[in-house]
Amino acid sequence: MFASTDQARADIRYINDLLDPRPMRIETGIVRLDTGALVVAVRTELPGCKGRMLDWWFKHFETTEHLSWWHPLDHVAHNGWDEGRVKGERYIGATIRAVESLGDIPPVPAVIRFHDPDEIFGKGNFERALLAGHATAAIYARIGFGEGARLDENGDPCDGQMVHVARDTSQGAVLRSRFILGLDAGADHAVPDAVGLGLLQHCYTEFGYLAKVLPSLYWGDPANREDVPALW
Repeated sequence: MFASTDQARADIRYINDLLDPRPMRIETGIVRLDTGALVVAVRTELPGCKGRMLDWWFKHFETTEHLSWWHPLDHVAHNGWDEGRVKGERYIGATIRAVESLGDIPPVPAVIRFHDPDEIFGKGNFERALLAGHATAAIYARIGFGEGARLDENGDPCDGQMVHVARDTSQGAVLRSRFILGLDAGADHAVPDAVGLGLLQHCYTEFGYLAKVLPSLYWGDPANREDVPALW
């Protein structure tokens, strides 16, 4: 059985620090918990991007070509969204399956099911961060890697969680990402450090690549034309 919401929030250490613009205890790196689970933290600068663009991206990407724009090296295949996702409208509650590498680690299947950020931050905390300008987008999901990734009765991967929080800056946006791996493994079968470091590299590079193309993709949507800057 997957951990309760309170337990999940406790397992990802200091998770609500992601909603505070001040420096955190760990911005980029890995930490091993007493349970054997591995926490991966990543900070990525997104020049020229805004949080609303990131939210738009998760509502619109849907093909292997799109994943290649996101990471031309690590992303191998998009194997589809389930019926919970409505393009252009919502992805919370939906599951995506893909194949991707984690840095030097060869490609593996991945299953990701998206949830409301309130489930990890606590009800109202993300909304207050939005109002304060401390965050402009948040993506929360349960994640699993490998052919044998176990799902619970609700279809959620049991082994890991993922949180991304964007905050707009004068230069674009900064993205803070936090993962926890090995929730389903136990201390005797802990996820190796190399996997965590591979995920760190993958996350940093995938959003670095995405930042190079995301503004133009976002402005290419007719719904976002009022936001296009005049370059001449």
